[in-house]
Amino acid sequence: MSAALSPWLTYRRLLGFAHPYRILLLAAVLGMVIEAVAGGGFLWLMKPITDNLVNPEDIDPWMPLAIVGLFMVRGVAGYLTDIGMGRAARSIARDLRVHVLAKYLRLPGLQFDAEPVPSMLVRLGSDSDQVAQAAVDAMKVTLQQSLQVLASLVMMLWYSWQVTLAIFVLAPPLAWVMDKVAKRYRRISHRIQESGAELLQAADQTLSSQQEVKIYGAQRSELERYSALANTNLKLAMKVETTRSLSSAMVQLIGAVGLAALLLIAGHEAAAGRLTVGDFVAMMLAMMAIIPALKQLTNVQNMTQRGIASAQRLFTVLDAEDEPDAGTLELQRAEGRLEFRDVTARYPGQPRPAMEGISFVARPGTVTAIVGRSGSGKSTLIKLIPRFYEPESGQILLDGHPVQDYRLADLRRQIALVGQQVVLFDGSIAQNIAYGELQDSDSQRLQQAIAGANAHEFVEQLPQGIAAPVGAKGGRLSGGQRQRLAIARAMLKDAPILILDEATAALDNESERLVQDALQRLMPDRTTLVIAHRLSTIEHADQVLVMDQGRIVERGTHRELLALGGLYEHLYRMQFREGQG
Repeated sequence: MSAALSPWLTYRRLLGFAHPYRILLLAAVLGMVIEAVAGGGFLWLMKPITDNLVNPEDIDPWMPLAIVGLFMVRGVAGYLTDIGMGRAARSIARDLRVHVLAKYLRLPGLQFDAEPVPSMLVRLGSDSDQVAQAAVDAMKVTLQQSLQVLASLVMMLWYSWQVTLAIFVLAPPLAWVMDKVAKRYRRISHRIQESGAELLQAADQTLSSQQEVKIYGAQRSELERYSALANTNLKLAMKVETTRSLSSAMVQLIGAVGLAALLLIAGHEAAAGRLTVGDFVAMMLAMMAIIPALKQLTNVQNMTQRGIASAQRLFTVLDAEDEPDAGTLELQRAEGRLEFRDVTARYPGQPRPAMEGISFVARPGTVTAIVGRSGSGKSTLIKLIPRFYEPESGQILLDGHPVQDYRLADLRRQIALVGQQVVLFDGSIAQNIAYGELQDSDSQRLQQAIAGANAHEFVEQLPQGIAAPVGAKGGRLSGGQRQRLAIARAMLKDAPILILDEATAALDNESERLVQDALQRLMPDRTTLVIAHRLSTIEHADQVLVMDQGRIVERGTHRELLALGGLYEHLYRMQFREGQG
């Protein structure tokens, strides 16, 4: 939802998330009503108690017991309200987190280029909490205090409608103050949330790159950058505090003027014999109960407006378009014939295409190597196959059908990916290999995949074997070990298309030998596409596509391209000299 939509429309949509918890909320509202009635009952008792104190012989011994009873009822009702509202608020926060994460997983790759992960974490964290506060916690305070004000006003009207109406002239200035406060809170709240995301992003960047920060002596500059962002966040927070404090003071001042007016008018009415001492005290207590209630209603504006600002940020994600999945063709297992026909792709806002006019065929049982300088378009080409990105023009076909014709899940089921940066999750070795749709694989297939990936030698040495935890992002394993687990995962998937994205670029010689040996067992009978950094690793590829500035500038076998004496031969000779050096 756009931030331009009115807060009321945002709030109405937000209340839709409260619908599953309407029984809890109704119980909580019932508790609030009982609380307000008990509060009004206490104020009603003040008249006979005060009048009886003037005439002690009329004191009723049941009145003190009635007061204790009222406060016991109010306590039980308050507990009912807190539990009902609290459970609903926390449940809404949980639901929003799950909805937003599920939505992120359905968004196209471009979303992840446009929004950094720390910003996504802010939406899943503090934004979801503040939305729950706006949807339920703020509603709780608003209803509780509004009912308190209403009960007090009813009592005041009961004892003297003339005096009560006389102080109603204070309502317009009070409404004006609360409206101004709401607008200011809303304006600042958006900026605070954005500032919080920037803070988290800066900290994530610095801590994730702590080795580079230390080696280049950048601690001071990183700290200064973070401090500047923290100061901005502090200034915005102080604007909220200033607004809250000033508005609260103004509300109390207006309330004090109302109390003073009540004293004057009620005193005049009492002198004329139209108001008893008990009436006067009951009205005074009612007015004094209204003032703190109004103060809390003003303070809740901050919670509400920050929640609405957070809701608008979350609805922006929830309303974004899912990655396109209009295909209807079902696909159990593809043969694996992959064809690019004059494919062009461009990143948003870029004047030049990332790749242009790409055409080639990769057949089952063959290896297609894709080489070129950094930034030549190799990774973009690979990302188009599982439809992480969509081409600007041209067609990509699998087994003769455009990839858009297949259901997205079916298409991706045909592809196994082993990248340079292996992604492992915080779990056991077995959970990382039998991941996602592979989690029901039997132990025999799992062991075969581990053996085929040359991972058994280090897995067997671990005290817990395949149940050993890999740590956050695989931090307990070496680069070569992580790479072999990724190969084991690909072997277990047994997909007809295999994509290797510089799978050995960051490994030492021993690890590279083990990984290359594992890859040789993984590649047969599949359509294999290899992005290669070390050209010596693709000497036996069936075809080599040489890319430069987004185009295929040369194609052929390793020997044919060396004989051609072009860009491939130049890159190969440079690497050969580096290896000799």
